[in-house]
Amino acid sequence: MQALLKQMLSHMVQHGDLTVAMPDGSETRFGDATGTPTGFRIHDSATVRHLLIDPDLYLGEAYTSGQLSVTHGNIYDVLKLLMANLETAKTPVPVRIPYAIRKRLKRLQQDNRIGRARSNVAHHYDLSGDLYDLFLDNDRQYSCAYFEKTGQNLEQAQLAKKRHLAAKLVIEPDMKVLDIGSGWGGLGLYLAQVCGAQVTGVTLSEEQHKVSSQRAGDCGLDGQVGFHLKDYRELNGKFDRIVSVGMFEHVGVRHYGELFEKIRDLLTPDGVFVLHSIGRASGPGATSAWIQKYIFPGGYCPALSEVMPRVEQSGLYVTDIEILRLHYARTLAEWRKRFNAHRQHAVALYDEQFARMWEFYLASSELSFRYLGLNNFQLQAAGNQYALPLTRDYIAREETRLRRNEDRVFNNRQRSGRRKQVVKTSGEESGHYPQVRKQ
Repeated sequence: MQALLKQMLSHMVQHGDLTVAMPDGSETRFGDATGTPTGFRIHDSATVRHLLIDPDLYLGEAYTSGQLSVTHGNIYDVLKLLMANLETAKTPVPVRIPYAIRKRLKRLQQDNRIGRARSNVAHHYDLSGDLYDLFLDNDRQYSCAYFEKTGQNLEQAQLAKKRHLAAKLVIEPDMKVLDIGSGWGGLGLYLAQVCGAQVTGVTLSEEQHKVSSQRAGDCGLDGQVGFHLKDYRELNGKFDRIVSVGMFEHVGVRHYGELFEKIRDLLTPDGVFVLHSIGRASGPGATSAWIQKYIFPGGYCPALSEVMPRVEQSGLYVTDIEILRLHYARTLAEWRKRFNAHRQHAVALYDEQFARMWEFYLASSELSFRYLGLNNFQLQAAGNQYALPLTRDYIAREETRLRRNEDRVFNNRQRSGRRKQVVKTSGEESGHYPQVRKQ
Protein backbone atom coordinates (compact mmCIF):
# COMPACT_ATOMS: atom_id res chain seq x y z
CA MET A 1 0.00 0.00 0.00
CA GLN A 2 2.76 2.44 0.91
CA ALA A 3 4.54 1.71 -2.38
CA LEU A 4 1.34 2.44 -4.33
CA LEU A 5 0.83 5.75 -2.53
CA LYS A 6 4.43 6.74 -3.23
CA GLN A 7 3.93 5.86 -6.89
CA MET A 8 0.80 8.02 -7.07
CA LEU A 9 2.56 10.97 -5.46
CA SER A 10 5.60 10.65 -7.73
CA HIS A 11 3.36 10.89 -10.81
CA MET A 12 1.34 13.78 -9.42
CA VAL A 13 3.96 15.98 -7.73
CA GLN A 14 6.22 17.25 -10.49
CA HIS A 15 7.03 20.65 -8.99
CA GLY A 16 7.83 21.81 -5.46
CA ASP A 17 9.48 20.10 -2.52
CA LEU A 18 7.32 17.59 -0.62
CA THR A 19 8.55 15.07 1.94
CA VAL A 20 6.16 12.33 3.06
CA ALA A 21 6.86 10.09 6.07
CA MET A 22 5.08 6.73 6.05
CA PRO A 23 3.90 4.64 9.03
CA ASP A 24 6.93 2.35 8.69
CA GLY A 25 9.25 5.32 9.28
CA SER A 26 10.44 5.69 5.68
CA GLU A 27 10.60 9.17 4.14
CA THR A 28 10.34 10.01 0.45
CA ARG A 29 10.91 13.33 -1.25
CA PHE A 30 8.73 14.32 -4.21
CA GLY A 31 8.93 17.15 -6.75
CA ASP A 32 11.85 19.06 -8.26
CA ALA A 33 13.10 20.56 -4.97
CA THR A 34 11.94 24.06 -5.89
CA GLY A 35 10.12 26.42 -3.57
CA THR A 36 9.64 26.18 0.17
CA PRO A 37 9.97 22.63 1.57
CA THR A 38 6.80 21.15 3.00
CA GLY A 39 5.75 17.73 4.16
CA PHE A 40 3.50 15.53 6.23
CA ARG A 41 3.55 12.28 8.20
CA ILE A 42 0.98 9.49 7.91
CA HIS A 43 0.60 7.75 11.27
CA ASP A 44 -1.21 4.50 10.42
CA SER A 45 -1.67 2.02 7.59
CA ALA A 46 -5.44 2.56 7.42
CA THR A 47 -4.87 6.18 6.38
CA VAL A 48 -2.52 5.04 3.61
CA ARG A 49 -5.23 2.72 2.33
CA HIS A 50 -7.91 5.41 2.55
CA LEU A 51 -5.77 7.92 0.63
CA LEU A 52 -5.45 5.39 -2.18
CA ILE A 53 -9.21 4.83 -2.26
CA ASP A 54 -10.42 8.45 -2.19
CA PRO A 55 -7.89 11.20 -1.30
CA ASP A 56 -10.50 13.93 -1.83
CA LEU A 57 -12.43 12.60 1.17
CA TYR A 58 -9.75 11.08 3.35
CA LEU A 59 -7.00 13.71 3.22
CA GLY A 60 -9.27 16.16 5.06
CA GLU A 61 -10.47 13.47 7.44
CA ALA A 62 -6.92 12.36 8.24
CA TYR A 63 -5.75 15.92 8.93
CA THR A 64 -8.80 16.71 11.07
CA SER A 65 -8.43 13.56 13.18
CA GLY A 66 -4.67 13.88 13.53
CA GLN A 67 -3.89 10.68 11.62
CA LEU A 68 -1.94 12.92 9.24
CA SER A 69 0.22 15.69 10.67
CA VAL A 70 2.19 18.38 8.88
CA THR A 71 5.94 18.17 9.49
CA HIS A 72 7.19 21.09 7.38
CA GLY A 73 5.14 24.28 6.94
CA ASN A 74 1.42 24.10 7.58
CA ILE A 75 -1.67 22.53 5.99
CA TYR A 76 -2.03 25.49 3.62
CA ASP A 77 1.49 24.89 2.31
CA VAL A 78 0.79 21.18 1.77
CA LEU A 79 -2.50 21.80 -0.03
CA LYS A 80 -0.99 24.58 -2.12
CA LEU A 81 1.73 22.26 -3.41
CA LEU A 82 -0.72 19.45 -4.16
CA MET A 83 -3.34 21.65 -5.86
CA ALA A 84 -0.77 23.61 -7.86
CA ASN A 85 0.45 20.29 -9.27
CA LEU A 86 -3.11 19.08 -9.92
CA GLU A 87 -3.68 22.18 -12.04
CA THR A 88 -1.24 20.87 -14.68
CA ALA A 89 -0.62 17.17 -13.90
CA LYS A 90 -2.78 14.26 -15.01
CA THR A 91 -5.33 13.58 -12.30
CA PRO A 92 -4.51 10.31 -10.45
CA VAL A 93 -6.94 7.39 -10.82
CA PRO A 94 -7.87 7.44 -7.08
CA VAL A 95 -9.08 10.98 -7.63
CA ARG A 96 -10.73 10.48 -11.04
CA ILE A 97 -12.86 7.44 -10.26
CA PRO A 98 -14.60 8.69 -7.06
CA TYR A 99 -15.08 12.08 -8.70
CA ALA A 100 -16.77 10.48 -11.73
CA ILE A 101 -19.08 8.54 -9.42
CA ARG A 102 -20.00 11.69 -7.51
CA LYS A 103 -20.82 13.47 -10.77
CA ARG A 104 -23.26 10.69 -11.63
CA LEU A 105 -24.87 10.80 -8.19
CA LYS A 106 -24.92 14.55 -7.61
CA ARG A 107 -28.63 14.97 -8.29
CA LEU A 108 -29.33 12.57 -5.42
CA GLN A 109 -26.81 14.27 -3.12
CA GLN A 110 -28.32 17.67 -3.85
CA ASP A 111 -31.83 16.86 -2.72
CA ASN A 112 -32.73 20.24 -1.23
CA ARG A 113 -36.46 19.99 -1.06
CA ILE A 114 -38.32 22.08 1.53
CA GLY A 115 -37.40 20.74 4.97
CA ARG A 116 -34.26 18.98 3.80
CA ALA A 117 -32.83 22.33 2.70
CA ARG A 118 -33.37 23.75 6.18
CA SER A 119 -31.50 20.93 7.90
CA ASN A 120 -28.60 21.26 5.43
CA VAL A 121 -28.40 24.99 6.08
CA ALA A 122 -28.54 24.49 9.86
CA HIS A 123 -25.51 22.18 9.70
CA HIS A 124 -23.28 25.12 8.77
CA TYR A 125 -25.02 28.42 9.42
CA ASP A 126 -26.44 27.66 12.86
CA LEU A 127 -22.98 27.28 14.36
CA SER A 128 -22.06 29.79 17.06
CA GLY A 129 -22.03 33.38 15.91
CA ASP A 130 -18.84 33.79 17.93
CA LEU A 131 -17.13 31.47 15.44
CA TYR A 132 -18.00 33.70 12.49
CA ASP A 133 -16.87 36.75 14.42
CA LEU A 134 -13.37 35.25 14.46
CA PHE A 135 -12.82 35.71 10.73
CA LEU A 136 -15.59 37.60 8.95
CA ASP A 137 -15.83 41.39 8.57
CA ASN A 138 -17.87 43.49 10.98
CA ASP A 139 -21.00 43.05 8.88
CA ARG A 140 -20.60 39.24 8.73
CA GLN A 141 -20.61 39.15 4.95
CA TYR A 142 -20.08 35.44 4.26
CA SER A 143 -19.61 35.61 0.50
CA CYS A 144 -17.09 36.83 -2.05
CA ALA A 145 -15.93 40.41 -1.51
CA TYR A 146 -15.30 42.83 -4.38
CA PHE A 147 -11.77 44.23 -4.37
CA GLU A 148 -12.35 47.15 -6.70
CA LYS A 149 -9.19 49.05 -5.71
CA THR A 150 -5.62 48.08 -4.87
CA GLY A 151 -4.93 47.96 -1.15
CA GLN A 152 -8.53 47.60 0.03
CA ASN A 153 -9.05 45.77 3.28
CA LEU A 154 -11.78 43.19 3.82
CA GLU A 155 -14.29 45.66 5.28
CA GLN A 156 -13.91 48.01 2.32
CA ALA A 157 -14.14 45.18 -0.21
CA GLN A 158 -17.32 43.81 1.38
CA LEU A 159 -18.90 47.24 1.32
CA ALA A 160 -17.87 47.54 -2.34
CA LYS A 161 -19.57 44.19 -3.00
CA LYS A 162 -22.86 45.43 -1.58
CA ARG A 163 -22.55 48.66 -3.55
CA HIS A 164 -21.76 46.78 -6.77
CA LEU A 165 -24.80 44.55 -6.38
CA ALA A 166 -27.05 47.49 -5.52
CA ALA A 167 -25.81 49.34 -8.61
CA LYS A 168 -26.82 46.42 -10.83
CA LEU A 169 -30.26 46.35 -9.22
CA VAL A 170 -30.87 50.07 -9.98
CA ILE A 171 -33.11 50.56 -6.98
CA GLU A 172 -35.38 53.57 -6.63
CA PRO A 173 -36.80 54.66 -3.24
CA ASP A 174 -39.72 52.57 -1.95
CA MET A 175 -39.14 49.75 -4.41
CA LYS A 176 -39.95 46.33 -2.98
CA VAL A 177 -36.79 44.24 -2.83
CA LEU A 178 -36.51 40.55 -1.95
CA ASP A 179 -33.22 39.17 -0.60
CA ILE A 180 -33.20 35.37 -0.94
CA GLY A 181 -30.70 33.97 1.53
CA SER A 182 -30.46 37.17 3.56
CA GLY A 183 -27.88 35.86 6.05
CA TRP A 184 -27.14 38.12 9.00
CA GLY A 185 -28.92 41.01 7.28
CA GLY A 186 -26.09 43.22 6.05
CA LEU A 187 -27.13 43.50 2.42
CA GLY A 188 -30.81 44.01 3.24
CA LEU A 189 -29.99 46.79 5.69
CA TYR A 190 -27.75 48.45 3.11
CA LEU A 191 -30.48 48.36 0.46
CA ALA A 192 -32.95 49.89 2.92
CA GLN A 193 -30.75 52.63 4.32
CA VAL A 194 -28.68 53.59 1.30
CA CYS A 195 -31.18 52.87 -1.49
CA GLY A 196 -34.44 53.57 0.35
CA ALA A 197 -35.92 50.17 -0.52
CA GLN A 198 -38.66 48.25 1.24
CA VAL A 199 -36.79 45.01 1.95
CA THR A 200 -37.96 41.48 2.59
CA GLY A 201 -35.29 38.95 3.48
CA VAL A 202 -35.64 35.20 3.85
CA THR A 203 -33.22 32.71 5.41
CA LEU A 204 -33.41 29.11 6.58
CA SER A 205 -30.95 29.66 9.43
CA GLU A 206 -32.50 30.29 12.84
CA GLU A 207 -29.32 31.98 14.08
CA GLN A 208 -29.11 34.30 11.08
CA HIS A 209 -32.79 35.17 11.35
CA LYS A 210 -32.45 36.05 15.02
CA VAL A 211 -29.45 38.32 14.45
CA SER A 212 -30.79 40.04 11.31
CA SER A 213 -34.15 40.79 12.94
CA GLN A 214 -32.38 42.24 15.97
CA ARG A 215 -30.23 44.45 13.74
CA ALA A 216 -33.26 45.76 11.86
CA GLY A 217 -34.90 46.65 15.16
CA ASP A 218 -31.75 48.36 16.44
CA CYS A 219 -31.77 50.53 13.31
CA GLY A 220 -35.40 51.48 13.78
CA LEU A 221 -36.21 49.83 10.43
CA ASP A 222 -38.96 47.46 11.58
CA GLY A 223 -41.43 49.05 9.17
CA GLN A 224 -39.01 49.06 6.22
CA VAL A 225 -37.12 45.77 6.58
CA GLY A 226 -38.55 42.38 7.46
CA PHE A 227 -36.46 39.23 7.81
CA HIS A 228 -38.29 35.92 7.82
CA LEU A 229 -37.39 32.31 8.63
CA LYS A 230 -38.88 30.93 5.46
CA ASP A 231 -38.07 28.99 2.30
CA TYR A 232 -38.22 31.17 -0.83
CA ARG A 233 -40.60 28.63 -2.36
CA GLU A 234 -43.19 29.56 0.25
CA LEU A 235 -43.30 33.24 -0.77
CA ASN A 236 -46.07 35.04 -2.62
CA GLY A 237 -46.51 38.57 -3.92
CA LYS A 238 -44.53 40.76 -6.31
CA PHE A 239 -41.17 42.43 -6.00
CA ASP A 240 -39.52 45.13 -8.11
CA ARG A 241 -36.08 43.71 -7.44
CA ILE A 242 -34.76 40.33 -6.28
CA VAL A 243 -31.21 39.59 -5.19
CA SER A 244 -29.57 36.41 -3.99
CA VAL A 245 -25.99 36.26 -2.69
CA GLY A 246 -24.24 33.06 -1.64
CA MET A 247 -27.46 31.06 -1.53
CA PHE A 248 -27.46 29.48 -4.99
CA GLU A 249 -24.68 27.10 -3.95
CA HIS A 250 -27.25 25.43 -1.65
CA VAL A 251 -30.02 25.01 -4.24
CA GLY A 252 -28.77 21.91 -6.09
CA VAL A 253 -28.95 21.22 -9.84
CA ARG A 254 -32.26 19.38 -9.60
CA HIS A 255 -33.92 22.53 -8.21
CA TYR A 256 -32.54 25.20 -10.59
CA GLY A 257 -35.65 25.27 -12.73
CA GLU A 258 -37.82 25.55 -9.64
CA LEU A 259 -35.80 28.54 -8.38
CA PHE A 260 -35.82 30.56 -11.60
CA GLU A 261 -39.50 29.91 -12.27
CA LYS A 262 -40.32 31.12 -8.76
CA ILE A 263 -38.22 34.25 -9.29
CA ARG A 264 -40.01 34.92 -12.56
CA ASP A 265 -43.36 34.62 -10.78
CA LEU A 266 -42.26 36.93 -7.95
CA LEU A 267 -40.84 39.67 -10.22
CA THR A 268 -42.94 42.54 -11.52
CA PRO A 269 -43.03 42.85 -15.35
CA ASP A 270 -40.17 45.40 -15.27
CA GLY A 271 -38.38 43.71 -12.39
CA VAL A 272 -34.65 42.98 -12.16
CA PHE A 273 -32.92 39.99 -10.57
CA VAL A 274 -29.22 39.64 -9.63
CA LEU A 275 -27.66 36.32 -8.66
CA HIS A 276 -24.21 36.20 -6.99
CA SER A 277 -22.76 32.69 -6.81
CA ILE A 278 -19.63 30.58 -6.92
CA GLY A 279 -19.15 28.95 -10.30
CA ARG A 280 -16.73 26.59 -11.98
CA ALA A 281 -14.86 27.42 -15.18
CA SER A 282 -14.15 23.83 -16.21
CA GLY A 283 -17.73 22.73 -16.83
CA PRO A 284 -20.13 20.60 -14.76
CA GLY A 285 -18.49 18.76 -11.89
CA ALA A 286 -19.16 17.47 -8.40
CA THR A 287 -18.76 18.77 -4.88
CA SER A 288 -15.68 17.67 -2.97
CA ALA A 289 -16.56 14.58 -0.95
CA TRP A 290 -15.04 16.11 2.20
CA ILE A 291 -16.85 19.44 1.75
CA GLN A 292 -20.12 17.59 1.09
CA LYS A 293 -19.79 15.47 4.24
CA TYR A 294 -18.43 17.97 6.74
CA ILE A 295 -19.04 21.55 5.60
CA PHE A 296 -21.89 22.02 3.10
CA PRO A 297 -24.19 18.99 2.83
CA GLY A 298 -26.33 19.31 -0.28
CA GLY A 299 -24.10 22.06 -1.66
CA TYR A 300 -22.78 22.47 -5.20
CA CYS A 301 -21.01 25.20 -7.19
CA PRO A 302 -22.33 25.06 -10.77
CA ALA A 303 -20.90 25.74 -14.18
CA LEU A 304 -22.73 28.44 -16.12
CA SER A 305 -23.62 25.79 -18.69
CA GLU A 306 -25.80 24.19 -16.01
CA VAL A 307 -27.42 27.48 -15.05
CA MET A 308 -28.17 29.22 -18.34
CA PRO A 309 -30.59 26.63 -19.79
CA ARG A 310 -32.75 26.87 -16.66
CA VAL A 311 -32.77 30.67 -16.76
CA GLU A 312 -33.76 30.62 -20.43
CA GLN A 313 -36.51 28.06 -19.82
CA SER A 314 -37.96 30.19 -17.02
CA GLY A 315 -38.66 33.09 -19.38
CA LEU A 316 -36.29 35.50 -17.67
CA TYR A 317 -34.20 37.69 -19.97
CA VAL A 318 -30.46 37.55 -19.21
CA THR A 319 -29.10 41.10 -19.32
CA ASP A 320 -25.56 40.84 -17.90
CA ILE A 321 -22.99 38.33 -16.65
CA GLU A 322 -19.80 39.28 -14.83
CA ILE A 323 -17.06 36.86 -13.76
CA LEU A 324 -15.16 37.84 -10.62
CA ARG A 325 -11.78 36.14 -11.06
CA LEU A 326 -9.74 35.56 -7.89
CA HIS A 327 -11.86 37.91 -5.78
CA TYR A 328 -12.97 34.96 -3.67
CA ALA A 329 -9.39 33.69 -3.36
CA ARG A 330 -8.47 37.07 -1.84
CA THR A 331 -11.55 37.00 0.39
CA LEU A 332 -10.75 33.52 1.67
CA ALA A 333 -7.13 34.49 2.23
CA GLU A 334 -8.32 37.25 4.56
CA TRP A 335 -10.69 34.89 6.36
CA ARG A 336 -7.95 32.29 6.75
CA LYS A 337 -5.49 34.80 8.20
CA ARG A 338 -8.06 36.12 10.65
CA PHE A 339 -9.12 32.62 11.68
CA ASN A 340 -5.52 31.55 12.28
CA ALA A 341 -4.91 34.67 14.35
CA HIS A 342 -7.83 33.68 16.62
CA ARG A 343 -7.47 29.92 16.35
CA GLN A 344 -7.38 29.34 20.11
CA HIS A 345 -10.78 30.99 20.41
CA ALA A 346 -12.15 28.41 17.95
CA VAL A 347 -10.64 25.64 20.05
CA ALA A 348 -12.28 27.12 23.15
CA LEU A 349 -15.64 27.34 21.36
CA TYR A 350 -15.50 23.76 20.07
CA ASP A 351 -12.28 21.71 20.24
CA GLU A 352 -8.94 21.11 18.53
CA GLN A 353 -10.43 18.77 15.95
CA PHE A 354 -13.00 21.36 14.93
CA ALA A 355 -10.28 24.00 14.55
CA ARG A 356 -8.29 21.65 12.30
CA MET A 357 -11.39 20.98 10.23
CA TRP A 358 -11.97 24.73 9.79
CA GLU A 359 -8.31 25.28 8.88
CA PHE A 360 -8.61 22.66 6.16
CA TYR A 361 -11.89 24.11 4.91
CA LEU A 362 -10.62 27.67 4.55
CA ALA A 363 -7.25 26.65 3.06
CA SER A 364 -8.67 24.16 0.54
CA SER A 365 -11.42 26.58 -0.50
CA GLU A 366 -8.99 29.43 -1.15
CA LEU A 367 -6.67 27.20 -3.16
CA SER A 368 -9.56 25.81 -5.22
CA PHE A 369 -10.13 29.34 -6.49
CA ARG A 370 -6.44 29.77 -7.22
CA TYR A 371 -5.74 26.45 -8.94
CA LEU A 372 -8.86 24.36 -9.63
CA GLY A 373 -11.03 26.66 -11.72
CA LEU A 374 -13.53 28.05 -9.23
CA ASN A 375 -14.64 31.67 -9.61
CA ASN A 376 -17.61 33.87 -8.83
CA PHE A 377 -20.26 35.07 -11.23
CA GLN A 378 -22.93 37.73 -11.02
CA LEU A 379 -25.83 37.02 -13.34
CA GLN A 380 -28.38 39.75 -13.97
CA ALA A 381 -31.77 38.99 -15.50
CA ALA A 382 -34.98 40.92 -16.02
CA GLY A 383 -38.59 40.43 -16.89
CA ASN A 384 -38.00 42.00 -20.30
CA GLN A 385 -35.19 43.52 -22.36
CA TYR A 386 -36.32 47.10 -21.74
CA ALA A 387 -35.96 47.04 -17.97
CA LEU A 388 -32.35 48.33 -17.90
CA PRO A 389 -30.16 50.85 -19.75
CA LEU A 390 -28.55 49.67 -22.98
CA THR A 391 -24.92 50.01 -21.88
CA ARG A 392 -23.08 49.05 -18.69
CA ASP A 393 -22.13 52.67 -17.94
CA TYR A 394 -25.05 52.93 -15.57
CA ILE A 395 -23.34 50.56 -13.11
CA ALA A 396 -20.44 52.94 -12.51
CA ARG A 397 -22.82 55.92 -12.30
CA GLU A 398 -24.94 54.09 -9.75
CA GLU A 399 -21.89 53.22 -7.67
CA THR A 400 -20.89 56.90 -7.58
CA ARG A 401 -24.41 57.86 -6.51
CA LEU A 402 -24.49 55.17 -3.85
CA ARG A 403 -21.17 56.34 -2.39
CA ARG A 404 -22.72 59.78 -1.91
CA ASN A 405 -25.75 58.19 -0.29
CA GLU A 406 -23.52 56.19 2.05
CA ASP A 407 -21.83 59.41 3.19
CA ARG A 408 -25.18 61.14 3.66
CA VAL A 409 -26.67 58.23 5.63
CA PHE A 410 -23.63 58.02 7.88
CA ASN A 411 -23.50 61.75 8.54
CA ASN A 412 -27.21 61.94 9.31
CA ARG A 413 -27.03 59.00 11.70
CA GLN A 414 -24.00 60.46 13.42
CA ARG A 415 -25.72 63.80 13.93
CA SER A 416 -28.88 62.19 15.24
CA GLY A 417 -26.94 59.98 17.61
CA ARG A 418 -28.68 56.86 16.34
CA ARG A 419 -25.55 55.15 15.09
CA LYS A 420 -24.43 52.80 17.88
CA GLN A 421 -21.04 51.72 16.53
CA VAL A 422 -18.56 53.35 14.20
CA VAL A 423 -15.86 51.24 12.58
CA LYS A 424 -13.22 53.27 10.74
CA THR A 425 -11.58 51.59 7.77
CA SER A 426 -8.93 53.87 6.25
CA GLY A 427 -11.38 56.68 5.64
CA GLU A 428 -14.21 54.52 4.34
CA GLU A 429 -17.01 53.28 6.55
CA SER A 430 -17.70 49.55 6.79
CA GLY A 431 -21.46 50.05 7.04
CA HIS A 432 -24.17 52.39 8.26
CA TYR A 433 -26.04 50.20 10.68
CA PRO A 434 -25.31 48.29 13.89
CA GLN A 435 -22.47 45.86 13.30
CA VAL A 436 -22.48 42.22 14.34
CA ARG A 437 -18.96 41.94 15.69
CA LYS A 438 -18.56 42.37 19.42
CA GLN A 439 -16.20 45.24 20.16
